[in-house]
Amino acid sequence: MPALLPPPRTGAARLLDPEHLTRVEDGERLHALLWRPGPGWRMVSSAVLGGGIAERAWVLNAQVAHGYRRTDPARHLAGLARAAGARGPGVGLMTAADVSAHGRARDGGAEAVATAGVSVRGWAAAPQQCATGAAPPRTTGPAPPGTVNIVVALPVALSDAALVNAVMTATEAKVQALLDAGLDCSGTPTDAVCVAARAPRDGADVHAFAGPRSEWGARLARAVHRAVRAALPAVAHS
Repeated sequence: MPALLPPPRTGAARLLDPEHLTRVEDGERLHALLWRPGPGWRMVSSAVLGGGIAERAWVLNAQVAHGYRRTDPARHLAGLARAAGARGPGVGLMTAADVSAHGRARDGGAEAVATAGVSVRGWAAAPQQCATGAAPPRTTGPAPPGTVNIVVALPVALSDAALVNAVMTATEAKVQALLDAGLDCSGTPTDAVCVAARAPRDGADVHAFAGPRSEWGARLARAVHRAVRAALPAVAHS
């Protein structure tokens, strides 16, 4: 998976600064974002690879072909990360959306990168799904992109409970961004999130809260809101 050269750095150094990678798979040119902060980070994620709460060294957000049919996504993502030179345990997310059209934002030290495909979207508590449990009707042709992936980095340590709280806050900010963009949905069925915080160090504060009215939760929420909004324009009406 050869990497494209990242754009020149301007201004203050970014905490969350993923590399833009590209590959050809099944005859299609696909993109990925790889963030390698190295050791000293704890991450909480709903990702198919490296989900849960643990120390992680990298995060890969990989574009896959529309109509993705592989039944081993975790193995696929792990292979892509190895091919890109990532080492150690990491987090892998995937989407059919073009991740090169990502949005990014920062607020008071909190940073967020989001990719967004919203053609397959809806409300989490859709009545017909709750009542019948039935899957939406199948359509012919490849499935359109339908995933919002969010990666957040905070320069502070969070407790386990605060990490979970941060996922809640990021999700609330995502929904707010979707509604502010005029979209009639709370997200897509395959949305994923990853929040990275510094691993606790001796003598350093460990924050116990990350809700939207806490210091770091508020910053996280504003960064996620702006990053999702920035990722939406090219795809919101696809």
